[in-house]
Amino acid sequence: MSEHTEGGSGSQNGPDEDVIELATKIFDLARQGETETLAAYLDAGVPANLTNDRGDTLVMLAAYHGHADAVSALLARGAEADRANDRGQTPLAGAVFKGEGDVIRALLAGGADPTAGTPSAVDTARMFAKADLLELFGAE
Repeated sequence: MSEHTEGGSGSQNGPDEDVIELATKIFDLARQGETETLAAYLDAGVPANLTNDRGDTLVMLAAYHGHADAVSALLARGAEADRANDRGQTPLAGAVFKGEGDVIRALLAGGADPTAGTPSAVDTARMFAKADLLELFGAE
């Protein structure tokens, strides 16, 4: 057997440009709510908890942009419902901030904790006087 050495212009200093391009595409799919295509990438091996340079997960991006079906598909494939970004924000708090009722229900069904994050979904609901959500979260 011989060792195979890969030639070309690969970089030892950072991610391959093709990898960055693919990741950018996948984050865009989450933002746009392209559920079937996004699910296919995850089924093919893309990590369910892939994060961007701000720590936003695919779930965070789908939730913030109001795509409940994409959120459910990601959670079904092992994405963490409460994974906070670099600012301590969770997908559920983002959905509360944006007023995305279907996303809120999808996250709760996927096990999201309304008290996780800074500010939490409960704190966010209090800030915006969303009594219906406080009731849904079992908070006062």
